[in-house]
Amino acid sequence: MNSEENGLSRELGFWDATMIVAGSMIGSGVFIVTADMARQLGSTGWLLVAWVVTGLFTVAAALAYGELAAMMPKAGGQYIYLREAYSPLYGFLYGWTLFLVIQSGTIAAVAVGFSRFLGVLVPSVSPTSWILPPINISSDYAISLSTQQGVAILLVFFLTLLNTRGLKLGKTIQNFFTTTKILSLFALIGLGLFFGKNAAAVQANFSNLWAIRNVSPIHPDFSFLPTVTAAGGLFGLMIAFGVAQVGSLFSADAWNNITFTAGEVKNPKRDIPLSLAVGTGLIMLLFILVNVAYLVTLPIEAIQQVPDDRVATAVLKVVFGDVGAVIMAIGIMISTFGCNNGLILAGARVTYAMAQHGLFFKSVSRLNAKKVPAIALLFQGVWTALLILPRTRLHDTAGNLLIDPVTGMEKYGNLYSNLLDYVVFAVLIFYVLTIGGLFRLRKKRPDAERPYRAFGYPIVPFLYIVVAILIMMTLLVYKTQTTWPGLVIVLAGIPVYFIWKRSGTPKGASPRGAS
Repeated sequence: MNSEENGLSRELGFWDATMIVAGSMIGSGVFIVTADMARQLGSTGWLLVAWVVTGLFTVAAALAYGELAAMMPKAGGQYIYLREAYSPLYGFLYGWTLFLVIQSGTIAAVAVGFSRFLGVLVPSVSPTSWILPPINISSDYAISLSTQQGVAILLVFFLTLLNTRGLKLGKTIQNFFTTTKILSLFALIGLGLFFGKNAAAVQANFSNLWAIRNVSPIHPDFSFLPTVTAAGGLFGLMIAFGVAQVGSLFSADAWNNITFTAGEVKNPKRDIPLSLAVGTGLIMLLFILVNVAYLVTLPIEAIQQVPDDRVATAVLKVVFGDVGAVIMAIGIMISTFGCNNGLILAGARVTYAMAQHGLFFKSVSRLNAKKVPAIALLFQGVWTALLILPRTRLHDTAGNLLIDPVTGMEKYGNLYSNLLDYVVFAVLIFYVLTIGGLFRLRKKRPDAERPYRAFGYPIVPFLYIVVAILIMMTLLVYKTQTTWPGLVIVLAGIPVYFIWKRSGTPKGASPRGAS
């Protein structure tokens, strides 16, 4: 038994594991992304099909990951699977991208989402209420600290500190907030289906499921390719469907976070595969029903035009009037708080595992007295806070700075939002590689213990890979400007890997990351 297994405390049961899966999936995306998807797809039928496909896609991936998790129940999860299926370099590139952008950028986005909705209740928490006014450092970037950013940073450090106090406290917070979030989704579904439902919306949306209305054009980044819409025949519909999948897929992402904590699950060979199946299945069903609730309450044209894409808020305003915005703000604050706790808890376990193999700072491989990787948590928290501070200077198509017509002030974006756009393609690459690793390990280690075998193997995992590649090809061609930077971030990890590798593998760690 290695030092990892001796040090970490196995305190997570099946219920705890399921709450990490479910809680990491429910952030703010499901309350917002439907508006943009509706603009891209333009029809009730295709919008619902997109969410159903996302559900099947997510559950299929989770079932495949279940086999890998049961086979290698170690801290680090997906990092370990890629390391063992291919080589330590592949594992490092995933861990590098996860730490640099995927996990930290998501934590930053969710934290700012929390503070943005807190601003509905406390107007002084605002993106333009400055503690440190923007300092423009180039034509494209600035640094600032608004009260909104300040609250987000405080939330990250508060949850980071709580998670350094032991796994028991972290899982208690996760269980409470995830249970609350699931009940909130049930409430939103019930309110939409039974109180918000109206004949006008049902007639508009369901009398002709496949009628495509008011779609937004999808412009390619290559000039020789045509601009398309979902109304432009089969090709246009396929492109729109692939682009729309980004919203639903990544509002349901982070389900794999439970694999990062495998070293702390009591019965990982049973509970991780089961929690992946139950957690993803339950949440995707709820996400689909939430969208049905939207569609029986609001005509699709209203969903396409809802202010700030806040579809759930618009539904509650139909039921409760203006107080609906306040109710939804509280609901999303609860959702983002619990989501970030799960992301923070799980993410640090990957850098901890990397450090165990000599691929991150040595101090990160240590556990504190509470048997949690506190230094890894602090590294993650500090880097996330740094991602919240930089701002992007927004320009119009002519290259002019965007000015807020109300305040007369320059408008700013968030750096982490750009980074998350960039790694969408990279995340899909790692999912495809990991599920491809399932096939590779079946041949490479045919006699390895497999307490659970992937459902529908080889057809279901193969179909996942095919669909994921089709989505990636669509993004590569029609979202090139937000695709190639993700590859650059991943590839930049190659020289970093060899720098870490040169420092040597620490005593007691397997040179290949195996047991």
